[in-house]
Amino acid sequence: MLEFRHVNVSCGLVPILNDISAVFQTGEITTVIGPNGCGKTTLLQCLNGSSKISSGSIRLDGIDYLSMPLKERARRLSFLPQVRTIIPALPVRTLVEHGRFPHLGFSRRKTQKDIAIVEHAMDFTHVTPYAEQCADTLSGGIRQRAFFAMTLAQGCDYIVLDEPTTYLDLNGQREFMDMILQLKKQGSTIILVLHDLGQALRISDTLVIMQDRKIAATASPKECLRQHIIEDIFDVRIKEFSDDEGCYYFFC
Repeated sequence: MLEFRHVNVSCGLVPILNDISAVFQTGEITTVIGPNGCGKTTLLQCLNGSSKISSGSIRLDGIDYLSMPLKERARRLSFLPQVRTIIPALPVRTLVEHGRFPHLGFSRRKTQKDIAIVEHAMDFTHVTPYAEQCADTLSGGIRQRAFFAMTLAQGCDYIVLDEPTTYLDLNGQREFMDMILQLKKQGSTIILVLHDLGQALRISDTLVIMQDRKIAATASPKECLRQHIIEDIFDVRIKEFSDDEGCYYFFC
């Protein structure tokens, strides 16, 4: 279980996050949603050090997460950020191998186990055909899958993804969500930020809804719909349709 306890983040004297308390249950898919500027990315960035908390704590399986050595954090929780300003001119295979660094010794010599994990991550994310192609020459969608493969190669039980479908077309988004569901079946704990409310409602066990840099609500999608929480916060109306393949949501 990952738990934020009364977390505050400030930039100088300007508050960015206010008294954030949230629980991300083990083995579930939890999606953080909210209007633009509400603090979703800042919340996740507390986990990779990009956002520095001014007070409060984060606990991972009962242990103070922020007091762990960085290498230990990277063995237990992997993080795929939304935006990268620098795309390395590395072959995809080499890029994915970077995910194994927290598990390697000083020499960074890979074992057969490391190699097998990298191969599996590339196969799982369908980037094996691009293994020898440099990441900076790939389309945005394929590059995103390559970085996702690197994230999975860390072999962590907790996987944190900030807007992972940003660069993907509709088919790519569907494939990505299928991969997320497969990872859940394999026992992973998935934490997402999504702007697509329909995807969030379909895929999540729990929704953490933010507003004005605070947690406005935490509930199952079904409960959020029943209480009209999403409609109130996003100022929309939701129409739900269903068929043999599942439920679909329209917003107006």
